[in-house]
Amino acid sequence: MLIGEVARRSGVSARMLRHYESLGLVRPSGRTGSGYREYSGEDIRRIFHIESLRSLGLSLREIGRALDDPGFTPTELVGDLIGRTRERIAAETELLTRLRRIDAADPDGWEGVLRVVALLQALDSKSADARQRAALSSVDEVGVPVEALVEAALSETEPNVAGALRWALARSGDGGPALLAEGLESPVAAVRERAVRSLAEMPGGEAAAQLRQALAHRDLVVRGYASLALGTRGVADAVPTLIDMIVDGRNDVDAADALSVVASDTAVADDIATRLVDRLAHGTAPAPVRGRLTQALASVPGAKASRALVELSHDDDRAVALTAAYVLRLRGARDR
Repeated sequence: MLIGEVARRSGVSARMLRHYESLGLVRPSGRTGSGYREYSGEDIRRIFHIESLRSLGLSLREIGRALDDPGFTPTELVGDLIGRTRERIAAETELLTRLRRIDAADPDGWEGVLRVVALLQALDSKSADARQRAALSSVDEVGVPVEALVEAALSETEPNVAGALRWALARSGDGGPALLAEGLESPVAAVRERAVRSLAEMPGGEAAAQLRQALAHRDLVVRGYASLALGTRGVADAVPTLIDMIVDGRNDVDAADALSVVASDTAVADDIATRLVDRLAHGTAPAPVRGRLTQALASVPGAKASRALVELSHDDDRAVALTAAYVLRLRGARDR
């Protein structure tokens, strides 16, 4: 079979077939009387083998070794190909992500594109100072897509930079809460904490809705930050978790402060007082727990809390009784 017919049947151009021949990959078995290359069936099979191996990403040198070395085993080469392919996909995915973020920023001209690129690179810088400056300038200088800010916030380990990113996210507009909520499902505890802390600083109903859902999260830390954030906004749904935090001694002072905000509503204040008294009624509660619960009652207004404090001022636990008596004196002074 002549080279033109081989090219037509194999889909490999005559020029490429000559290149294969120059590299020694495939040699025509014979020549016609006029000197034209003539390929045998075995030659054509080798051409198809070459094309198959090229489709896997092998170089022509690697293909020659694979076809001609009797001791060649494909396992190592295939493993190397898998590694190279993964690296290429990761690089292409990173490029695609960056292009999408530039498109989402909707820059005005190439100067705007370059500013977005510079900010995105700064957010990924090894320098904490550079990352912090990028986070702070992302609000006023040029609109960085919220996806980039969320990704940076969920991976940031330096406290000052993390705070700047949360500040930027709180001013980033729509879309942030939903993306941060995805971070709450991360298998990494630190990422979940960063996500809920960022949500806690975001204003608006969407963030509040995500925080409400987080009250039922399996992670105690997530539930704690969500309840503190909601409590300071006066959301009564946070009360059970806040009381649990006081009992467990986890951010109990902050939890008591949040309870006081929720307790500004009289009906809710009586419910909080009832819940705190119920926990105090458990005789097995250790003394430190009863002390924290008594202190929490101090910030709850209303007659119900006052009656509970009067009873506690006569408690067998001297520390509890003294705390309750002291709180009652303070409440009396405020009422006068």
